[in-house]
Amino acid sequence: MNEQEFAELAAGAALDALSPDDQQRYHAALVANPQWQAIADDDVDTAGMLASGAAPVVPGPGIRAALLARIAETPQDGRVIVSGSVPDALPESNSADTKDSADAEDSSSVADELESDGLEPGDPRAAASPKAPPHRLRILFTLAACLALLVGVGIGAVAVNDYLNRPASVIALQDIQAAGDAQQASVPLEGGGTATAHWSASLGTSVLVTDGIPSLADGETYELWYVRGDTPVSAGVFDADGGEATAVLAGDMHAGDVIAVTVEQAGGSPSGSPTTDPVVVIPTA
Repeated sequence: MNEQEFAELAAGAALDALSPDDQQRYHAALVANPQWQAIADDDVDTAGMLASGAAPVVPGPGIRAALLARIAETPQDGRVIVSGSVPDALPESNSADTKDSADAEDSSSVADELESDGLEPGDPRAAASPKAPPHRLRILFTLAACLALLVGVGIGAVAVNDYLNRPASVIALQDIQAAGDAQQASVPLEGGGTATAHWSASLGTSVLVTDGIPSLADGETYELWYVRGDTPVSAGVFDADGGEATAVLAGDMHAGDVIAVTVEQAGGSPSGSPTTDPVVVIPTA
């Protein structure tokens, strides 16, 4: 057995796709040629990457039944399944010499294969069903590796796209959390839930995160305020999706500001001042 033939068997071994006979040939060759261990190790590493490189996907309900049916009709000893259909016609040979030459090449190939398996042409085991060529395992291994690479690239592209398209409120919250003077405070909401303000004095930025805030009727919205002393300063509006919201307050936060939320008409208070009592009040000092 040469190194190329071993590499083909090593690919099948890494995928656990060798017949018992090929398994014996593989291990015998490895014992006789320990320098080929690196080839086997590389294929095992690649197979491990294939197993862990893609996100898990829940199979459809029909997959298991189809797979079991396929296994039931597939020989497990390395034999090739031969289709019952044959071509309507075969191309005729140009001459008898061509046919004789092809027969000689086939006989030589068979003899070589038998010799590599330790069999003689007259050995009864030589009449067993043909085995799939080992190079097909190598092709399968290569295709699987390429597929894993494409899947990995696709997952990476999705991750990069998600990162680049983060909402402004999420970016602001991450910036605040990374700041050395990041602070936060939480208050309970009426009916359950919480509202948490995150802020950084050095950045002059604040973000409000709500969990369980009530949904509003059509034509209403939540409006954010910085309350400086007795003066409310509008800091934008936001809507809650299923009781959850992450909203960055517009404008610069000043030391000692109180963060407040009121319910206003859609678009915010037309007067620029709150028209209802606040549902959230969070002091920052």
